Amino acid sequence: MAERYFLDSSIRKTLLAAGLAAGLSGSAYAAETSVAPAPHSDDIGAAASDTVITAKVKSRFVGEDRLKKSDISVTTTNGVVTLTGSASGADARSDAETIAGAVAGVNSVDDQLKTAPSSTIAAKVDKAAAKTKRVASDSWITTKVKSEILADSVSKGFKLSVTTRHGVVALKGALANQDAIDHVKDLTEQVKGVKSVDTSLLVIAST
Repeated sequence: MAERYFLDSSIRKTLLAAGLAAGLSGSAYAAETSVAPAPHSDDIGAAASDTVITAKVKSRFVGEDRLKKSDISVTTTNGVVTLTGSASGADARSDAETIAGAVAGVNSVDDQLKTAPSSTIAAKVDKAAAKTKRVASDSWITTKVKSEILADSVSKGFKLSVTTRHGVVALKGALANQDAIDHVKDLTEQVKGVKSVDTSLLVIAST
């Protein structure tokens, strides 16, 4: 009888353990499947194709006058183009969807665009354009100042660095004397677009 009781007890414990394992497995599966996977292309080839599609859609949008006052972001997953951001109006939103859908390789278009007042979008676009213009202007000023310094007999042979931010030119390095520093400052101020010149980092070279 003792042996039979021991066997029955072992069987019950085995069945209980199996049931518990199955329950935990089911819970883990449910937890795993409850989290939606992030959108991604199925393989390397699909990812490359999606990248090309995104680039083509963006280029079409840039060249389209009807969308110049819209702020649209483009992503592509397995040929499905998703549009997010703001359109300047219902017509612009419809145009964006139509243009994206006409690109080769696009399977469908997921239009998640919001329609915002054109004035709001225009202000945002203008701000971005102004920033780009300012960066280009600062870069041009820096290049022009460097060329003037290199060609000048007073500063020739001395190593100076030039940086420009919002039209303010900062000069750094060493020159022969204070007259040379003043001369380079005047030279820089004559460059078109320069608002002011910072010479605080210019020093007199030790002899």
